[in-house]
Amino acid sequence: MLRPETIEIIKSLTPVVAANAEAITSKFYPRMFAGDPAVKAYFNQAHQFSGGQQRALAGAICAYFAHIDNPAVLAPAIELIAQKHCSLGILPEHYPIVGKHLLAAIKDVMGDAATDEILGAIGEAYGFLADVCIAREADIYREQREALGGWNGYRKFVVDRKVPESDVVTSLYLVPADGGPLPGYRAGQYVTVRVDLPETPTSPRNYSLSDRPGLDYYRISVKREPALAAGAPGGLISNHLHDVVLAGEELEVGPPCGEFFIAPEAGDGPVVLLAGGIGVTPLLAMAKDLAHRDPGREVFFLHAARNSLIQPFADELRALAAGSNGDVHVRFDQPLADDFEAARCHSVGLIDADFLRSWAPCDRASFYFCGPKPFMQSAYSALKDLDVDDARIRFEFFGPRQEILAATPASA
Repeated sequence: MLRPETIEIIKSLTPVVAANAEAITSKFYPRMFAGDPAVKAYFNQAHQFSGGQQRALAGAICAYFAHIDNPAVLAPAIELIAQKHCSLGILPEHYPIVGKHLLAAIKDVMGDAATDEILGAIGEAYGFLADVCIAREADIYREQREALGGWNGYRKFVVDRKVPESDVVTSLYLVPADGGPLPGYRAGQYVTVRVDLPETPTSPRNYSLSDRPGLDYYRISVKREPALAAGAPGGLISNHLHDVVLAGEELEVGPPCGEFFIAPEAGDGPVVLLAGGIGVTPLLAMAKDLAHRDPGREVFFLHAARNSLIQPFADELRALAAGSNGDVHVRFDQPLADDFEAARCHSVGLIDADFLRSWAPCDRASFYFCGPKPFMQSAYSALKDLDVDDARIRFEFFGPRQEILAATPASA
């Protein structure tokens, strides 16, 4: 446990750290990559370039400092971090590296105000959090290793086939190269694919498993991502998987990870799945899994996309709709001229409270959503406008969760 005096120092520092968190993390990553370049391979450089990684870490630091006297509040955030770390192969020996450079970055930003007493308290707080994460990650690694067909690290998979799902999305069906069994997973989880390119050596990427558990393959569905800007690494891995990797070739794949799945505590009540763009992948896996395991369950599935050229899985959504005890709704915001005539969409517009109120049992359902940040902000805002309690809301988002939670209800 943390000493009472450490807790008091951290609480007193919280406003200062909150005001300077992004300055700290912006110094932290370059310092760490320069001082310990081997760790750079664990980080998505597209997220580095966009600033998303820096904002995400800044948000995590602020949350930890704000709840230093009640760390139990952070249990969901710690689970998210632990799952992500295990997907990348983070080990206990990596934590001192991060702690060393984080303290140095704080000293850089705070200057003389960062006294030995303050740095000691921050170091103690970091060590306490590191121990919690290391313990949870050890459990996850053990669960992965002991599962039937399970493994740690990376395992060779063969691309059994590639299937174009839209103009920008392609699915890769993956089977173990050793012919061994596949461990199960929870619909909504992801795997990590490691690709060794000259531009981004051994760069790992997380991809949601887009089909239900219990099949003889893993399926990932990859959106072709354009470069974020000239010289940016935005599309390197996705373009490589689209254009270079062929059926019959091998990929290195990590075991399933993630905490975004149907919560057991939701019981057997209605489930509403709100998908924006490529955010459909984990939610489609959830919908197909529910249809397979619990066909009587009320499931309402919304897929919002630009138009039918961009939207993947149209045939699979139609199949879901045919057997659904609920509803499947496709909503385009820029439909093509014949999208309505061909019955490729049901409505036009963005997600809002009025639509959800008229379509789903908002007073009793559990909600799950994933997609681009503007979609997720609109979804969360609409749900709060409908007085849906946070206990009935789960989402997956790379970046500071506050960017979603701060969305203002339209009625505010």
